[in-house]
Amino acid sequence: MTGSTTMLILKLLETGDMYGYQMIDELEKRSENVFTLKAGTLYPILHTLEQQGLVESYEGVSDSGRARKYYHITKRGKEYFQEKNSEWRTYTTAVNQVLGGVNYVIN
Repeated sequence: MTGSTTMLILKLLETGDMYGYQMIDELEKRSENVFTLKAGTLYPILHTLEQQGLVESYEGVSDSGRARKYYHITKRGKEYFQEKNSEWRTYTTAVNQVLGGVNYVIN
């Protein structure tokens, strides 16, 4: 789960800098509530991504005027995302081929 969650977070940050709760909300919206993260899950992942040099954080002010810690994807983070996204596409294509196509439903 962590690997795919990491990809989802990096994809969100590719579209622009965000603070934690903004990422949680955006992920829920884009996935139609399939992906729901708790802050206790998100922040350790962000901390790890920051340690790995894939994201950077900075203090900023949200639209509401509140101070927030924003996250920004680094060049290294973009490269990592592209590599993992390619691996993911290969994997999902293979799984879909084995299952009989994209429209296959497991009962």
